[in-house]
Amino acid sequence: MRFPDTFLDEIRDRVPISSVVGQRVAWDRKKTNASRGDYWACCPFHGEKSPSFHCEDKKGRYHCFGCSVSGDHFKFLTELDGISFPEAVEKIADIAGVSMPARDQESERREKQRATLHEVMELATQFFQEQLQAASGAKARAYLRDRGLTSVTVQKFRLGYAPDSRNALKEHLAGKGVEKSQIEACGLVVFGDDIPVSYDRFRDRVIFPIEDTRGRVVAFGGRALSSEVSAKYLNSPETELFHKGNLLYNFARARNAATNGGTVIAVEGYMDVISLAQAGIDNAVAPLGTALTENQLELLWKISPEPIMCFDGDAAGSRAALRAIDVCFPKLRSGYSLKFAALPDGKDPDDLIKMDGRDAFYKHLGSAIPLHEFFILRRRQLGSEISPEQMARAETDLYADVDRIGDATVKRYYRSHLRLRLYEMFGRSHRLSADTNTRARISLDKLGVNRLQRILLGLCVEFPGLLTDYVEQLAEFEFSNAEFQLFAKELHRLYVEYSDLTVASVYEKIDKRFIFVLEAIHGSEKTIKTRENRHGNFYEYQVTRGHKLRTLFPMLRFEPPYETIKQTLAHLFLEIEVRQFRDHYLSVAHELDQAGFESMQRQLDAIEATRAESEIELDQEYQALAGRHQFMAA
Repeated sequence: MRFPDTFLDEIRDRVPISSVVGQRVAWDRKKTNASRGDYWACCPFHGEKSPSFHCEDKKGRYHCFGCSVSGDHFKFLTELDGISFPEAVEKIADIAGVSMPARDQESERREKQRATLHEVMELATQFFQEQLQAASGAKARAYLRDRGLTSVTVQKFRLGYAPDSRNALKEHLAGKGVEKSQIEACGLVVFGDDIPVSYDRFRDRVIFPIEDTRGRVVAFGGRALSSEVSAKYLNSPETELFHKGNLLYNFARARNAATNGGTVIAVEGYMDVISLAQAGIDNAVAPLGTALTENQLELLWKISPEPIMCFDGDAAGSRAALRAIDVCFPKLRSGYSLKFAALPDGKDPDDLIKMDGRDAFYKHLGSAIPLHEFFILRRRQLGSEISPEQMARAETDLYADVDRIGDATVKRYYRSHLRLRLYEMFGRSHRLSADTNTRARISLDKLGVNRLQRILLGLCVEFPGLLTDYVEQLAEFEFSNAEFQLFAKELHRLYVEYSDLTVASVYEKIDKRFIFVLEAIHGSEKTIKTRENRHGNFYEYQVTRGHKLRTLFPMLRFEPPYETIKQTLAHLFLEIEVRQFRDHYLSVAHELDQAGFESMQRQLDAIEATRAESEIELDQEYQALAGRHQFMAA
């Protein structure tokens, strides 16, 4: 059975070749770099002790440097297991979760037709190349020379020329035995019911062949040489072979150029790609006369997890960059993102390479802005003064952007990052104006762990209803103080054994061994006798239950609502966890290798970002309460 190329490509795209090969070999830990899709193992086809069998996800190929075997997903199974090609396809399709195509004559007919159309497109490409070197191509050659392209570059990209004739290509292909219907199916002629005689689509244009992901020519782009033509650039129409939203110009070459962990650069036009390649930068691609699509984004991510968008430094380039953000956000997932390189006003990559050279271009790439910062710049209102209305509009728009992220984990971290950036942009210069007696700042980061733990336990006593949501977390939490650890377990016992706990019932039911802890974290109601002066006169005063907690955590004087208390308790757990993780990190950092060090640093960064987001939210809550308190007291 012959399988459609599109079906085989879908399987290859869905299942990394390392997933197929990895079921039969053990990857070498030292040589393998899984993050780059680069795997090494001892060859399963011949006996060896040192790994010389190489498997590369980006290319979808394997190769043994010892015995020279090589191939793709399917060949690996057919040669290693001795099964047929259809059986190998069926096995990998099952892994990919793709249904096998029905064996029908229509599918086979269409596949044969595609193969024939590929042959027609190859004939057309050769024709255009020949015409460029003919006498009629002198003007086109001059244009390419003026653009600074060498003959080597012209040949590399198979550039050509469509002569100023309505029938030159059509007659050439007919002379090669190509049927009229095939020429039409390739989009090489303009035809229709209202057109008596079809004619060549491309006339008096420099031709840029457009290849699919496998390097086969499937369409053409044409640049007009006459200033009188209305359409300066013209692409092939959509055909059986060509869907412009699914391809990128120069994709196959860029993928090969980026195999050793390099990135991929998305630029706007053909000439940008070609000029960069001539300067030795082969890993550039371009959308085909359209804004970036979801399918094109996925193609970029097949080459690199963080492509660089490098559009022209003009209004159109800015719009293209913003469109890329809109396309990217719903598709964002862990490990994949974008960067944005800003070019000087009015310049494109072609200009920059010719005027300032490759190093200058690399400098701009090196300062590319990550997506998580660039999307904020998109909405940010510039200027030293910004009104509350502008702040509100910017914040609303930014959170609306983040809400479009499909991946819940990525969305959570984007919200955390956004809250921090909003605080940096607007918060510090637009704080609630309040005197020092009513100014509410959480600033728990300035408190010691012991005090934080006392506040946490004290809140659980003052608000026993919190145990409904936090009793298990409280019982399992690692306190730095052994007495606090036992006290937490005692609160867990009280919650399990008694319903409707109150502050009074906690004092009444708690094991008397923990009275001293209860006193330290909460404070019982009692009469305190104190000396008034040095002459020995004493006076007495009453303190209410909970006085110790209110001293430890003065924010309670603002009478926060229960939901704010819950939010405070959650933040305390997080704050203590960050401290403990940081202490552990510092104690073992000297024993870690580079990978372990970076892993722990990423974990610390993640929980500290979450903690910072939580603190800002809580800070805003207590500032609002402080403002209300100040207003009521006025």
